[in-house]
Amino acid sequence: MSLGRSISILLQGPAKAGKSTFASTSPKPMCYLDCEGGTRFLPITAVVWDPRTAPPEFDGTWDTAVVKIRNYDDATLAYQWLQSGKHPFTSLVVDSISELQQKLVDKISGRNQMQTQDWGEVFRNFMGMLRDFRDLCENPIRPLTSVVLVAMSKTVDKGLKIPQLQGQSLTYLPYLFDVTAAAHVYTWRDEQQNQMTSFRLLVGPNDMYQVGERVGGRIPAELENPTVPMILDYVFGPETPAESTEPQASA
Repeated sequence: MSLGRSISILLQGPAKAGKSTFASTSPKPMCYLDCEGGTRFLPITAVVWDPRTAPPEFDGTWDTAVVKIRNYDDATLAYQWLQSGKHPFTSLVVDSISELQQKLVDKISGRNQMQTQDWGEVFRNFMGMLRDFRDLCENPIRPLTSVVLVAMSKTVDKGLKIPQLQGQSLTYLPYLFDVTAAAHVYTWRDEQQNQMTSFRLLVGPNDMYQVGERVGGRIPAELENPTVPMILDYVFGPETPAESTEPQASA
């Protein structure tokens, strides 16, 4: 793997737009923080990992370690293992950060009404966690090749769709990551009036979603049937077998 061949991606989009499917194409072995219980439908070979114990050994029987995020502390424990470098993972997915933020709100206020000072605590803790996830790409012990954070979308003024978060986090979020993209499904009818569907990743300026990138325009504005390795190849060039350092399964 080339030095610095890593990328952080924030992906937003409506329900059933292919966000989780795109995220699941991340380089393997992958750690998947499942905040919504959707991993059972993905094309992965999964093992469940409880971050209160050490990460599973990569033995070739799985390609994705799924952490069921039932509360905010589960995500914190998983991050501590990732930050330590004592793990086999090449990539991380957090799906979704919209739900993860709500779990932090639940931790702080329970079922009670949030107070004004509580939102300041949410902002500091949540944005700190997102920066920590992003910075795993530059971990000095075991840097990750990709970090993909998935968010649901909400519509604001003039119909623009933005990541669905609460409070001040929404203002700063798009500036944290190398790529802020949107998953969008196009539908149309062919000459025989059959309904056709195409999954697209929107990265360049458009009227529908808040998107952007800081990789020098290397990624096309719109990609059909995208994958995370495709994004890496656009930014860094194709990876040769000699450059790859993908972990091998233990004998």
